[in-house]
Amino acid sequence: MLDDRARTLLKTLIERYIADGQPVGSRALSRFSGLDLSAATVRNVMADLEDLGFIASPHTSAGRIPTPRGYRLFVDSLLTVQPLETEKIHAIEGRLHPSQPQLLISNASQLLSGLTHFAGVVLAPRRKSVKIRQIEFVALSEKRLLLIIVTTDGDVQNRILFTERPYSGAELTSASNYLNQYFAGHDFEHIRKRVKEDVLRLRGDLQDLMAKALAASDEALNDGSEHFVISGERNLLEVEEFSSNMKRLRELFDLFEQRTALMQLLDSSHSADGIQIFIGGESGLAPLDECSVVTAPYEVEGQIVGSLGVIGPTRMAYERVIPIVDITAKLLSSALTYQASA
Repeated sequence: MLDDRARTLLKTLIERYIADGQPVGSRALSRFSGLDLSAATVRNVMADLEDLGFIASPHTSAGRIPTPRGYRLFVDSLLTVQPLETEKIHAIEGRLHPSQPQLLISNASQLLSGLTHFAGVVLAPRRKSVKIRQIEFVALSEKRLLLIIVTTDGDVQNRILFTERPYSGAELTSASNYLNQYFAGHDFEHIRKRVKEDVLRLRGDLQDLMAKALAASDEALNDGSEHFVISGERNLLEVEEFSSNMKRLRELFDLFEQRTALMQLLDSSHSADGIQIFIGGESGLAPLDECSVVTAPYEVEGQIVGSLGVIGPTRMAYERVIPIVDITAKLLSSALTYQASA
């Protein structure tokens, strides 16, 4: 669509805007592009780029700034990615050491944030094969029960159940025995398939209790909050594009707090082949309309199990952020694979 001259000027404009944060005029483009063009020619090319939707002209300046479409062309075909410095690679390796398995996910999130000065996010591996060893009910008051779920790997989850009526000790024992008889030793994927059919077969007076117990068990064993780590949100307070727009900042922090939509976005990058970049509205999430999200999947023993990424402004140094995300994903994969095979 664009000739070499237009591509060079667009690349130069975006690089200058990322570096300075100021609209770029024709004089600056003439100086930094390395092209022997008159100011009039540069202005004509900029007008064409604006007509095509790659750049825009702010009302307060004669210069131009990139649009999301311009950034997309830039990252897809104009960007020159810089290799990560050796010392930074060693620093990442030191923080993602297999000897500290419980810290790998949180350390990866903090590394992404610290190295980019934006927000770092990691969607951790989901426990797909959690199996139930035992389920018990303990009466706390007339209509309040404690549900205790013990998994085969020793994890214990507790949930409070509020019931429509009080249950006797014999009824609670009967319910526990039923659940343990039919579901102990099975993972919750297997249990979920049988829930509707089996609950309908139960005696009427225990149906409500069983349904509540199974729903609470599902929530306890598949709680997304423990699988999602975000670090460095406060870095975004220092980003000029956000600090001047408190409404946008509030929406962004609400998105971080609710997590579900952001988890789905990261989850979609599981099928990506390496780095994936969402620019502005491409994420489908309104609070990210002025953001870019750079993601990459990571693996354990060759199997993709999670994804990680960086959230920052569209005016980010993509040539620097992309290799940081890429290397962190590769080193996290290596550490988790080593841990799994140890």
